[in-house]
Amino acid sequence: MAFYPMKQIISVLSLVLVAFSSLKAQQAAAPAPASIPSSEVIELTEPTYDFGKIPQGRPVTHLFQVINKGREPLILDNVQASCGCTTPEWSELPIPPGGSSIIKVGFNAASEGKFTKTITIKYRDSWVKTFTISGDVYPTPTTSAPLNSSLSLLK
Repeated sequence: MAFYPMKQIISVLSLVLVAFSSLKAQQAAAPAPASIPSSEVIELTEPTYDFGKIPQGRPVTHLFQVINKGREPLILDNVQASCGCTTPEWSELPIPPGGSSIIKVGFNAASEGKFTKTITIKYRDSWVKTFTISGDVYPTPTTSAPLNSSLSLLK
């Protein structure tokens, strides 16, 4: 009968362990507090922009407005373009809830033809939002004006 208290201790410890395990499982299964999906935290007034026809070699820019729809200040961690011909510029200052900021996107128009470029905004460590620019770059003449052959007759 000397082992009776030991059985009682083991039984109590087992019961405590089972109760603790079920409590942890309930906490893990509990839904997270209501949060706004990443697609709704940040809003772009223009998710796409078409520059139309652009003369080759003439850089163009467009300003995109970003609105913070969340309940906390928002910091844009990074804004990255899909290629080196596109350059985004943005403020690293926090955007207050309901506030807005501007992302300036430049395109160098060095290559002829149609283009579509994607710009990715990274925020809150792993959330992303993308937007695009597009257009059509046409070749420009190599000289500013055609040669005037009758100019030599005036001399």
